[in-house]
Amino acid sequence: MEERKLLHSFLAKSQKGLPPRTMKDSYIEVFLPLGSQPELREKYLTVQNTVRFGRILEDLDSLGVLICYMHNKIHSAKMSPLSIVTALVDKIDMCKKNLSPEQDIKFSGHVSWVGKTSMEVKMHMFQLHGNDFSPVLDATFVMVARDSENKGPAFVNPLILESPEEEELFQQGELNKGRRVAFSSTSLLKMAPTAEERTTIHEMFLNTLDPKTISFRSRVLPANSVWMENSKLKSLDICHPQERNIFNRIFGGFLMRKAYELGWATACNFGGRPFIVAVDDIMFQKPVEVGSLLFLSAQVCFTQGNYIQVRVHSEVASLQDKEHMTTNVFHFTFMSEKEVPLVFPRTYGESMLYLDGQRHFKSMSAPVTLKRNYVVEP
Repeated sequence: MEERKLLHSFLAKSQKGLPPRTMKDSYIEVFLPLGSQPELREKYLTVQNTVRFGRILEDLDSLGVLICYMHNKIHSAKMSPLSIVTALVDKIDMCKKNLSPEQDIKFSGHVSWVGKTSMEVKMHMFQLHGNDFSPVLDATFVMVARDSENKGPAFVNPLILESPEEEELFQQGELNKGRRVAFSSTSLLKMAPTAEERTTIHEMFLNTLDPKTISFRSRVLPANSVWMENSKLKSLDICHPQERNIFNRIFGGFLMRKAYELGWATACNFGGRPFIVAVDDIMFQKPVEVGSLLFLSAQVCFTQGNYIQVRVHSEVASLQDKEHMTTNVFHFTFMSEKEVPLVFPRTYGESMLYLDGQRHFKSMSAPVTLKRNYVVEP
């Protein structure tokens, strides 16, 4: 960090002082040679002989940061004056392809949209099948640039668009930004549920009333259903220095992996062996310090057919003051091979979690058809 203080002189006073870059400037392809280098498999292998998706989340986070450093590269400096950090995982959509631990994987990506201090990164993952690489997932991350000591925002290089396809990608980035603002403004933490949502909750409440009594307090669980409060799992981790980044904070990919693995276990406990379908709206609200206690709480908040929507809440506490602070909320959409029970809220707070889960489920790009060989697990 002492060395990074000397890099302040390389920071631009405004975005106009930075040379524009193209999408090609930040484009990169990275190979994960699981097939050709078997010694790598141990880190990625599950007990079911599939690939750990939590490890893939770590790789995507690292790749997103690398792409942004390439976009903002200063050739005259040995080290970048920028501190690139992950602000948001906007969306990860899985394709209908299997993931084998014995075939090479390819990642590709580039910067697709640029603001003044933030960048959107599009990444794709493929796996070798025969002689061709088949698509596995598409991911959209939002990264922000900070100064060399990670204390304040820093300007990033503007983006030049060279083709109609690139203009379309950039416009999609603008739409994504608008969608996130709209989604945030209608958050159930800020606004009351819509009329349709209120009707949904009231109908669920009526379905749990005991028909033998005329009382709002007497509640019974409908057939093939589970109370939401009984769908929780929790975990505790100590954030060791091994998981830190260059800024002496805990690596965001590690947090995503731990949250995903708890979310997968929660879905597995609820409805049998699950498969990840989508990840969306992971906001990194606060950095996690080395030595913190990481409290994760996962809960099934919405189900429909074979789908299980899991919300994972992340809190940290220091060993000194014991005060708990929310750092992240993760949203994972899983699919089971069989139809899963309905989940019913008991309280108003749980009803809001149910509606929030329903909103995230509906925001999924498209329903996924589960294939027998679709095997993506922790």
